[in-house]
Parts: sequence; C-alpha cells; structure tokens
Amino acid sequence: MKTEKRFYLNIFYVVIGAALLACGVFEIVDSFWSGMGGALIGVGAIRVFQFVKFRKNPEYREKMDIEYKDERNQFIRLRAWAWSGYTFVILNALGTIAFKIAGNETLSKYCAFTVCIVLVLYWVCYLILRKKY
Repeated sequence: MKTEKRFYLNIFYVVIGAALLACGVFEIVDSFWSGMGGALIGVGAIRVFQFVKFRKNPEYREKMDIEYKDERNQFIRLRAWAWSGYTFVILNALGTIAFKIAGNETLSKYCAFTVCIVLVLYWVCYLILRKKY
C-alpha cells in the first residue's frame, strides 16, 4: 500500500507541475514557479515510470528490493549523507571567511548562519539519538 500512495503522490506532482507551468505560460506567476512546475513534471513522470516498471518487470523489482534492503547499500547511503553534511559545513565555513575577505558581508553572514543551523541540528539529533540508542 505504501508504494500505491507514492504512485498517486507522484501523479499529484505531475498535475501540480502542469498547473504551475500553465500559470507561468499565462504569466500568472513568474518564471521561478513555472520552472518549479517543469521540475515537478519531470520528477513525477520519472517516478511514475519507475513504479510501472517496478510492477511489470520482476527482474527490476528484485534488483530494486536488493538495492533498498541490502545492509551494505544502507551503510553506503548513510555514509554519503554524513560526508555531504561534513562537506557542506566545511564549504560554508570557508565561504564565510572568503566572503568576509572579499567584503561581501551579506553572503558571509549567510554562510555563517547556515553553518550554525547545521551544527545546532546535528547537536539536537545527537542528543535524541544518544537517548534512543
């Protein structure tokens, strides 16, 4: 049933994307929202195609089940999230310094603020997970 809900959610994404794209064509909304509509159509259509392929092709279904349920792949996905988080914090910290040296106070503060938010979120998640495990 979970995959059925995702299927309908992706169809909803396509419909919302088409509405946003149409509103952009008729100049009801600006180009940002019409671009968002195009992205929603693309993502929704790809996911619907994957769902149909998953339902009709047993080999593909087995491959996807292994990919999502295999412990090695789960470990790799978690490590990729960790590395991307570390990289994001380091790049934003470097951006804070670089933008400050370049004299762009706004971007320097933005980078510093995002580093602060990520570190606070990390700390809160750490405290929650430490109690849970």
